[in-house]
Amino acid sequence: MLNTYFRVIVGTLVLLSVVLAVYVNINWLWFTVFIGVNLIQSAFSKWCLLETILVKLGAKKDGGSCGI
Repeated sequence: MLNTYFRVIVGTLVLLSVVLAVYVNINWLWFTVFIGVNLIQSAFSKWCLLETILVKLGAKKDGGSCGI
């Protein structure tokens, strides 16, 4: 279940930042960059803040770092 939550949240945040970049300010794309960098670092460190938050909120862990 953690994997599903993770993918929905990250996908929503990426789409939201793109919409905000188009309609509000182009600098919102830095949020998309931040998400991408965190995904890359989690592949190497095997630690993901979103995963930690979701587990504390009660999501059942079913995968590796960042639900992948």
